[in-house]
Amino acid sequence: MKEAIYPGSFDPVTYGHIDVIRRAACMFDRLLVSVLDNKAKVPLFTVDERVKMLQDVTRDIENVEIGCFQGLLVDYARKQNVHIAIRGLRAVTDFEYELQIAQTNRKLSGGNLDTIFLCTSLEYAYLNSSSVKEIAYFGGDISALVPPEVAARVKEKYGDRADERPRS
Repeated sequence: MKEAIYPGSFDPVTYGHIDVIRRAACMFDRLLVSVLDNKAKVPLFTVDERVKMLQDVTRDIENVEIGCFQGLLVDYARKQNVHIAIRGLRAVTDFEYELQIAQTNRKLSGGNLDTIFLCTSLEYAYLNSSSVKEIAYFGGDISALVPPEVAARVKEKYGDRADERPRS
């Protein structure tokens, strides 16, 4: 069985993430989409909320499983007995960073974890979770960036922050 892990923060999951998930799911018998519980960051959504959002937006993809992990990807991959990681690339600037991580993971895994890079579809090349959060925070429309159920959850998190927004 061909299996892979697509790790990430997914805070929140965007159409760019979903694009990579759908395409990777076509390449593997099992795709484990795994939310990193990174204690060094303060996310907008809890791990459980991010897992739930991913479950909701991938419910129609049979071979996708949603999980979460802490610590090193190589340790998690070893526990899952998976030897391939999937990473999305939006632009050339992502490549250097992702290449360094891929090489480090390969070294730490003793050569047992390879990384496959998928270039994000052009329509999502500009998109990242940080931008989604910033746009939403300032009251912008994120409906073209995330699925409706995710947009609703982001809006719920921020509530009405009109008093906090800069005035012109």
